Amino acid sequence: MSDAAQPTAAEVRAAAEAVKTALDRHLAAVERRSGEDDPAVYEAFNQLAAAAEVYDELLYDRYDEVTPFEIPGAEDSLPPYAGPEEPNALSVLIRRDYSVVEPQRLQAQAQRIEAADDEGRGAEVSGTVHGALGILFGEFEPDEIASRHKEFGLEEGDSTLWVTAGDESTDPGEWLEAPFDQVDPQQVVCRFDVSAVFDDELDDDADDLEDDLEAELDTELEDEDEDLEPLDAADR
Repeated sequence: MSDAAQPTAAEVRAAAEAVKTALDRHLAAVERRSGEDDPAVYEAFNQLAAAAEVYDELLYDRYDEVTPFEIPGAEDSLPPYAGPEEPNALSVLIRRDYSVVEPQRLQAQAQRIEAADDEGRGAEVSGTVHGALGILFGEFEPDEIASRHKEFGLEEGDSTLWVTAGDESTDPGEWLEAPFDQVDPQQVVCRFDVSAVFDDELDDDADDLEDDLEAELDTELEDEDEDLEPLDAADR
């Protein structure tokens, strides 16, 4: 970038102020969130991500410096959006993975549901893991299972939520036999991923930072030792 095209210091400062404002708005939205999928939080997140990206670019162009922040997104895994500019319909696709870590707990919960069923189920099915899962997901909403998964002997894995846009709503029953087969990645408006891999990356970054600080401290102590001169007998 030529000197004439470089952003001014005032523009960089304004971008930094925009990040601070977006950060405050994001925190306020989180504090007021109405549920796990509160759209206000998602909107504030996207505004913060956009403001941080602008600031990062201007900071680099002006000072050849970068920020340490990386906001996860779907840009690297999804093609550019090519859906309608003003969608008339949308679909929300959610996948949540679990591991059955305590099958006895899972079956015990299913047996309690069976025992409380006044109508009866004709035959006990809670004696098997797959039968217990059928009872569990037939009794509770997926969001409740997500919030209480430990009670049911489950352990959370990866999860993702995709919002896709369309021109028209589908007819009743149109996609029920194959609900995920016709997803067009170019119509995904936004997506939100949760995975332990993100936590591992943060832990690795923290470990690297700790190692760097320890190395820097060791170097400073060695330099201080070299600066100390032994006392002569007359000085003692």
